[in-house]
Amino acid sequence: MRVLRPPNADQAGNVGNELKTYCSIAKKDTFMPDDAVRERSSHEAISSVLADVNAVRPVFQPVIELATGTVLGYEALARWPEWPLLDLDSVFSTAADLGVVDDLDWACRTGAVDAALAAGMAQELCLFVNVEPHTATGPTDAAKRAFAAAEGRFSVVLELTERSLLADPAVLLAVVADGRRAGCRIALDDISVHPDTVTMLEFVAPDIIKLDRSLVQRDPNRAQARVIAAVRAHSEATGATVLAEGIENDEHLARAHSLGAVLGQGWLFGRPGPLPESVRTAPGALSILSEPVANSGLVPNMPSDLFELVAPSIGTKAFIRAISRQIEDHARDTNDSLALISTFQHSRWFSPSVAEQYALLATKHAFVAAVGVGLGGEPAPGVRGADLDPTEEFTREWTITAVGQHYFSALIARDLGDTDCADADRRFEFVHTHNRQLVVAAARSLMRRIIPM
Repeated sequence: MRVLRPPNADQAGNVGNELKTYCSIAKKDTFMPDDAVRERSSHEAISSVLADVNAVRPVFQPVIELATGTVLGYEALARWPEWPLLDLDSVFSTAADLGVVDDLDWACRTGAVDAALAAGMAQELCLFVNVEPHTATGPTDAAKRAFAAAEGRFSVVLELTERSLLADPAVLLAVVADGRRAGCRIALDDISVHPDTVTMLEFVAPDIIKLDRSLVQRDPNRAQARVIAAVRAHSEATGATVLAEGIENDEHLARAHSLGAVLGQGWLFGRPGPLPESVRTAPGALSILSEPVANSGLVPNMPSDLFELVAPSIGTKAFIRAISRQIEDHARDTNDSLALISTFQHSRWFSPSVAEQYALLATKHAFVAAVGVGLGGEPAPGVRGADLDPTEEFTREWTITAVGQHYFSALIARDLGDTDCADADRRFEFVHTHNRQLVVAAARSLMRRIIPM
């Protein structure tokens, strides 16, 4: 649950989001300290949590199954009681300057799990733990101990915060994969607040989609209606469970039902506080959380690895170019926001006219990227990029993927290495597919190559 958000996503750690919630709810009209005090307090707060995870004092807010009122779990919300009035932007700015945002994230995760263990959280419940989507470092020893102790005691849902999900796609995908390997479910938070969350629905493939309070507390505008449609489509296709945040009264509850929410969270069901000694739950309550569909997290090393799942055809470069252009034309003409990622083998094929075309596409779509030998981090204005090593096998790939809210298309081609013919007659083995899972898997393979912002 988020109420206020830091303007610079790179300065935002998990701790700060919960502090913002605390200050916005409990201290709306309080006096904020001057710059000197704020800077000193930021250092003190950061030092305290890095020295001792017990400096983070989680409180817990219930997550409810709307149909029955049964408690499914609790979201852990971090609190730093000694610094409730601290300007949080300065905390994150200081943490980023010190290079310790990852450490803060792991400290808050550890504090949440430790507190739930100490409170004797029931086995039938889920613990929702907020995580920084770009934490590149592995778990601390304390985190390993905490999560190991929780295994078999209760289920853990890693809740990805909404901040700049596209800043470092490779790390984001790694965070999701690591969480799944550890047996955790994945939730994507604050859907509707940032376009990135809707763009990344397919790539993250969350088990739980958390709708922001802005969708729950008022009727949707046109842009929000498009978000609702995207969430419905994704939930129907993957079995993801929808959770509505910010339910504070019966009107909000009715709207949550209209949005297709199965789970709910908000003051109507309980405010953040200590874990209660007894909880109204039911055996098998977690069965309401659908398992993700097969291959929902598939990330092949190269898109052409998917040829093991679907047999490729053979076509000339001229034929492949025509299919590629059709996907680019659709991206140009559609009103559906896409994540469009293409490989060009070598920068010589990313000509000035192609660069101009992709720069134009980048002005209308959420994520546009080009991958190839000699392409840098921004091969055209607004276009993300990745430079391939000319010796790696990936340079044989010619792939274009388009992932939208309702549109999925991919051309996955591999150069057969012809040298005794005209360039247009060179042959490629290829698959042209609109299969949702195959398209997204190919797009993930490309996205994890993209250079961080």
